[in-house]
Amino acid sequence: MVRRRGTILVLATGGTIAGVGEQGNIAGYRPGRLTADELLKEIPNIEDVAPIETVQICNVNSDDITADIWLQLAAIINRESKDDNVKGFVITHGTDTLEETAYFLNLTVKTKKSVIITGAMRPATAISADGPMNLYQAVCAAAAPETEGQGVLAVFADRIYTARSVTKTSTYQLTAISAGRMGAIGVIRDGKVYLYETTFKTHTHKSEFDVSRLDKLPSVSILYFHVDASAEFLKFAIEHSDGIVIAGAGAGEVSLEYGKIIESADVPVVISSRVDDGLITEDMLLFEGTIAANNLSPQKAAVLLRLALTVTKDKEHIANMFAKY
Repeated sequence: MVRRRGTILVLATGGTIAGVGEQGNIAGYRPGRLTADELLKEIPNIEDVAPIETVQICNVNSDDITADIWLQLAAIINRESKDDNVKGFVITHGTDTLEETAYFLNLTVKTKKSVIITGAMRPATAISADGPMNLYQAVCAAAAPETEGQGVLAVFADRIYTARSVTKTSTYQLTAISAGRMGAIGVIRDGKVYLYETTFKTHTHKSEFDVSRLDKLPSVSILYFHVDASAEFLKFAIEHSDGIVIAGAGAGEVSLEYGKIIESADVPVVISSRVDDGLITEDMLLFEGTIAANNLSPQKAAVLLRLALTVTKDKEHIANMFAKY
């Protein structure tokens, strides 16, 4: 069957947007129960926006998303983007790890075509479920010429965010997916895209990361520093990981005991912060041989470090990547 020109591929992975629970309730639902086709049936006249084709990648809670699923998503997008009849892609995803999947794809898909990720904070069976509107707006964004070449974007609650800046900021609010102080780069009103900003960070087809021949990614552990944080956990993580990200206090700070172990580590160590705003630069690093995460959160720093380790183990080279991406 030949696709119609302008087709949007909806790649479904599950999450709250596909969740089902007691009719009307918000809590106590089971995520990842509805298929992509069932979700789209709840959106009137969605085919008027663009021809749609669905691919059910998986149907899981986003806490069960794995690197294997990331690699599968990247492979499908990279393969199908070569079809001239495909206009763009929409990924439905749980909100808990949406930002990590978005950033991974932002660094690994090799196309200028629109790639939009979305989800929901309420299950499909809740009163005023937000999934149908978010999915509708994501399809509108994927079909719009304005989003081409902008990298992977997240669409949520009328707003458009870059994959690098998007994050989850609330456990329950409908606007939980946002970009914190970085803000949205655009909005969607009545199905029309209005973009006002763009990103200067390298992404998608200009990225150096090629995962097409990989069947797994290097392992990276995130260590959260706190008062009396056990150095034994840090030692264990270093011994069993290809790289480490430290979610440090303040501007990435840790205890002297932690610092001694970090300086002697034989794997790359990236310093991020448990604080949700600000940045860490090279001149702020307290320990030799560490890498500044800039303003990447610990979880996004881990995504970039995993990809960096597919290219090199050289700490200086990796540090340059953190400045670039």
